[in-house]
Amino acid sequence: MRKPPTSSANTAARREHEMNRPRLLIRLLLIVLISAMGCFVTPRVEGVDDGRRPNVLFIAVDDLNNWVGHLKGHPNVKTPNIDRLADRGISFTHAYCSAPLCNPSRISLLTGITPSNSGVYGNGEKLRGKLPNAVTLMQHFRASGYSARGAGKIFHGTSAYDEDSWDDYFKPSRSKSHRTKRDSNLPKSAWVPWGPLACSYDEMFDGKTANWIIAELEKPQEKPFFLAYGLTKPHLTWEVPQKYFDLHPIDEIELPVVQEDDLNDVPAFGNKLAREVYDPSGERNFATPGGDHQNVIANNQWPVAVQAYLATISFADAQIGRVLEALEKSKHADNTIIVLWGDHGWHLGEKEHWRKHALWDVSTRTPLIISVPEGGNNGQLCHRPVSLIDLYPTLIDLCGLPERDGLDGQSLKPLMNNPTQQWNRPALMTYGFNNHAIQTERWRYIRYNDGGEELYDQRKDPNEWTNLAGNPEFAAEIKKLSAHLPKMNYKVK
Repeated sequence: MRKPPTSSANTAARREHEMNRPRLLIRLLLIVLISAMGCFVTPRVEGVDDGRRPNVLFIAVDDLNNWVGHLKGHPNVKTPNIDRLADRGISFTHAYCSAPLCNPSRISLLTGITPSNSGVYGNGEKLRGKLPNAVTLMQHFRASGYSARGAGKIFHGTSAYDEDSWDDYFKPSRSKSHRTKRDSNLPKSAWVPWGPLACSYDEMFDGKTANWIIAELEKPQEKPFFLAYGLTKPHLTWEVPQKYFDLHPIDEIELPVVQEDDLNDVPAFGNKLAREVYDPSGERNFATPGGDHQNVIANNQWPVAVQAYLATISFADAQIGRVLEALEKSKHADNTIIVLWGDHGWHLGEKEHWRKHALWDVSTRTPLIISVPEGGNNGQLCHRPVSLIDLYPTLIDLCGLPERDGLDGQSLKPLMNNPTQQWNRPALMTYGFNNHAIQTERWRYIRYNDGGEELYDQRKDPNEWTNLAGNPEFAAEIKKLSAHLPKMNYKVK
C-alpha cells in the first residue's frame, strides 16, 4: 500500500502547485485566444486533408474577355452562374493568357510550357508535332490514378483527341440546320453571321456537350475524376437562341469607350495586329480595308455586334449553370474542385481593334475562378497579375499529385490562402516569335520582334490610350520590365 505523504511533502507539493498556477493560467489564456482567432481567420486552402483526392471539374470558355458580372467588364452583361461560382471561390481579376489565340493559349496551359519555349505560336501547329513528349495536365492526372474525361473544346482543332490525355472524350458534330441567314450588314469577306436562332440549347454544340458532362456527373465513379467541359461560345459565330438576345435589348446597349486615333502612338507591328487578322503560323491571315473597326462603324453594326456578343456570353453562362447545378445535386459536390478559365480576351472596338490577335490588356485578360470545397476563400478577389500557365502546378498542389519538373508556371495556392500577399512574378504573354507583353500590377510593357515598344501606366491609364515608351522619363521602368522578357525564343523553322 502507498504511504500518505508527510507534512513536509505536502508543503512542497503546495509550493509547486502555486508556482505552476501562472503557467496554467497562461496556457488557458492561449487556448481561449487561439479559439477566438479561429472565428475570424480565413481557413487556409489545404487541398487534400482527409485522404480523399478531390475531383476536378475543369471549365474552359472560348473567347471570353472580362465581360462577366463580378469583374464589371461591361454594364449590360448578365452572367449569374459564373458570378455564383465566383461567390463560392476565389476570382483572379487580373489573369492573363500565355498567347491571345486559341491553340497556343490552350497548349501552353495544358502542357505548362510557354510559347517561347514550345514554339507553338499559332493555330496551325499541332500539339504532338511540336511537343511529342510533353505530359499534358490530363496525362499527369491519369498517371496519378485519376480518370480523365472531356467534352467540347479543351484543346484547339486536331489536338482535341490526344489519346494520351483522355480516357474518354465527347465531341458532337456541329449542326448547321438552325443557322440564320447573314444578319449583319458587313461584307462576307470581313465578318461572319450573328443573330438569334429558333432552337433550344439541346440542339446546339455547347448544349449537347453540357448534357454529356451532366450525365457523367450523375454516374457513380470508381476513381477520382478530372472532368473537362469546353464551351465553344462566345467564340464566333454569335448565333444563339432568341431568348438570350432578349436579355440585352438593343436600345440599352452601351458601347466600349474608345479614343479617336488611338493607334497614332502605336508602333508599326501593333498597328498591323489591330487592322489585320494575323495568325503567326500563317493558317489564316487577311486584312480588310481600314480594318475591322472602320468596317463595323461604316456599316452601323457596332451596337448590334456588342448585343450579339453579350447574348452569346449569356448563353454560355446558362450552360455553365446547368453543369454547376448537376454537380451540386451529385454525390461529388463536397469533394470537387471547380476551375473556370477563358483562353484569352476579345476586343469589340477598343484600340480600334476587333477579335483577339494582339498584346493589349483586352486581348489577353480573361476570367479565372478556382473553387475548393471548404476552402475558406468564398467570394474573395485577388488582384495580383497571374497567368493561365500557373494552373497546371496549382492543380498538382491542390490535389496532392506528384510534382513535375519543367513547368513554366507557379502554384497559385499561396495567393488562394492570402490574396493580398506579395507576388513579384509578372505575367508573360507572347504572340508570334519574340513579340511579348509583360504585366505587373501597374505596368504593361510590350516589345515586338522589330524593336517597337509600348508602355502603359494602367493605374492612370487603364484603357491603354497613352504609349509612354518614347518618353525618356520612363527609360528606367522599361529596363526593369524588359528583364522579365524571355532570354530565348523557340525559332520557327
